Order: sequence, then C-alpha cells, then structure tokens
Amino acid sequence: MSRAISLARRGPARGVNPQVGCVLLRPDGSTAAEGWHRGAGTPHAEVDALSQVVPGEARGLTAVVTLEPCDHVGRTGPCSVALIEAGVARVVHAVDDPGASSGGGAERLRRAGVEVVAGVLAEEASEMARRWLVTARTGRPFVTLKWASSLDGRTAASDGSSRWITGTAARQHVHEQRAAHDAILVGTGTVLADDPSLTARGDGGELLPDQPVPVVVGTRSVPADAALCRHPREVVETGTRDLEAVLDDLGDRGIRSVFVEGGPTVASAFVRLGLVDDYVVYLAPTLLGGPRTALDDLGVDHIDRQRRLRVTDAHPLGDDLVVVARDTPRRHA
Repeated sequence: MSRAISLARRGPARGVNPQVGCVLLRPDGSTAAEGWHRGAGTPHAEVDALSQVVPGEARGLTAVVTLEPCDHVGRTGPCSVALIEAGVARVVHAVDDPGASSGGGAERLRRAGVEVVAGVLAEEASEMARRWLVTARTGRPFVTLKWASSLDGRTAASDGSSRWITGTAARQHVHEQRAAHDAILVGTGTVLADDPSLTARGDGGELLPDQPVPVVVGTRSVPADAALCRHPREVVETGTRDLEAVLDDLGDRGIRSVFVEGGPTVASAFVRLGLVDDYVVYLAPTLLGGPRTALDDLGVDHIDRQRRLRVTDAHPLGDDLVVVARDTPRRHA
C-alpha cells in the first residue's frame, strides 16, 4: 500500500478526480503491474495497472488500491467491473469511497466472490487524498484560509499599510499556494483597498503555469481598471456575501479548492460558518499593535468556546514562520 500511495502522488493534485494508485500482486507477493490515475478522462489506476498485464494473466491477482474501486460510469467505466472481469481474486484498499454515485465498489466485488480487505494504511492514504475526500463528503470545495501577520496578530499598521510584513521567502510560498488551488477568493473591500492582481508568480515575477480563478465576494462591482481585470483567468463576481451559496456555485463550476486571501471580514465569516479546512498563517517576527487584527469577532464569548486547532506543519521561511493547522477534533479525513 505504501507503494500505491507513492504512485498516487504522481497524478495531478488539482481537478475533479482523486489521486489514486494501484499495485497488482501475484500469489507469491511479487509485483505484476502498477498504475495510477493521470487525470480526468484517463484510465483509473486499476485499469491503468490491468492494461499492463497480458489478457487472462490477471486472474488470481491481488489489487492493492489507495481508494475503494469506483462503481459508476463517468468518463470511464466502473473499476469494480473491470477488476471482476479480469479475474482479480482479492482487492485491498485503504479508504472507502464516500461518493454517493462512485462508492459501493467493494460491495459489488464481494457479491462477485472477490475477497475485499479495507482500511490498510487508511490514515496515510486519507491524508494524501484529503482535499478530494473533504469535497466528496461535504459537497463543497476544499477551503484554505491564509493570512500574514505580526507576532501580535496584526495584519497591517494603524494606517492600513501592510507591505511588507513578511519577507520574500514567505511571499513566494504564498504564490505557490495560489498555484496549488483552483480558485483564489477575496472580498470587494480588499479589491477596492489594495487593488491586488491575485496571480501566482515565480521568483522573477513571471506568471506560473497554473493560475487560480479569481473570485470576488460582495455586492459591489470590481472597477473596470482594477488590476484584477488583467488576470489571465476570468474574474468571478459573486454579487453576494452568502459564502455557502458562493461555494456551491464554485463547485458547480468545477472548482474543487479555494484559497481565501480576504481581509478580516471575509476570513472571520468563513471561520464562523465552519467552512475552513486548512489554515495557513505566516508569522513575521515583528510587533505592530493597533486595531488591524487578522480576524474579527468569532462569537467566542467564553474560553470554553474557543476554536482550538491542531498544527499539522510549522517551519521557517527566511526570517518568518509558516504554520498550517486544522480544526480539532478532526471533522474531515
């Protein structure tokens, strides 16, 4: 299963499909074939692996897969059926498929007489496929909330100036995070106050190949001369502050991950609604004081109602520190 997880990571991390890896084993434990999913419209990992085996020689093999074989017809046929027709005797998978239409492959396999073992290295495989699993379970895009602040939690000086709290290494990391998401979201207040471009750029200022779709939340229009209007992707103006409706609409557009860079009003609204899956916070070794905090009121009127997070990563970026955290107890995979 560790090898299958490694294979899965070769597939695209963005898009509507999960990263999945598959290893086909002979009865003596040797590897007969390997496969992984290369993106929407391409063979799934199981079919990719089966394609490397001479017809008829898959009979009696064990398929080790990071995700329960799918049981629906999309751009490709059900992997459960492909495994049954190939004569695979045993299927070992790490994570159950939570999809309403795609799940159920394990049950079909069992009905066909195939031995099924679930839950092998489930935690490791779940972490690898976490974004896709969250979307499959919640029905909305995966949300990452980002802010950069001083050690005392300020995102700007009292006059509103904020360039630059963090150093170049942290700012470049932000651009990499933008490129790793399908969309980047801010409020109209940020657009009007800062005139951001919201592009993902490299060290030399060049545009990176992967650009997030810019999304603006709010009822005010983006000015025609705003830097955002020169973004390589078309701007999505939501015309509403209803964040749940916004996420539903983005999901309908095929967007599966959203990087939120809005100011404290937008950021706090996402937190209050419980819509944040990952927090990415850049801390600069400086003190600003004043009223410009990263978050507004979250409704925490007593210490017992604090929103306790679990840190999953923390490391220096130049003189700054990036901290990645999520809710605890964990609500998603």
